Amino acid sequence: LYSSAASDVYKRQEWTIDSEINEMALDDASRDSAKLHSKYLSKYMTAKLHLKTKEQSLQTLLKKKWLYYNGKMTADQIESEGWEFDPFHGMKVLKGDMEYYYNADEDIQKTIMQIEYRKALVDTLKEIMGNIQWRHQNIGNMIKWRQFVSGA
Repeated sequence: LYSSAASDVYKRQEWTIDSEINEMALDDASRDSAKLHSKYLSKYMTAKLHLKTKEQSLQTLLKKKWLYYNGKMTADQIESEGWEFDPFHGMKVLKGDMEYYYNADEDIQKTIMQIEYRKALVDTLKEIMGNIQWRHQNIGNMIKWRQFVSGA
């Protein structure tokens, strides 16, 4: 369906580590902001492209499934997809009931779930990018707090 659970955990741990600000090296943390921005911008762009690719593949799949369910595919085409030759198992299906077959189709459901996963990944990376953009503010607040505590 999507990348392995171990990979997902690693990705979350990666941001957990990258998001830390070492209070004893605020100058390094400030300099690292540009590197983090570049790193996560690359991940964000890649995730958006993968999402778009999967959305386009869904459109292609929907067209193929429409042809399949409406009896407009050849036996060779059906065989090459690995689908059953009679999706209705001999039943007569009304046009108004076709939506039930599309909604219950495992290939379509799988692709939709992959799209939803990619959307969640894009949203998460967008949130991370926003956090990185405000990182300098957090560092500045830490410096101001230190000055206040020290009486400066």
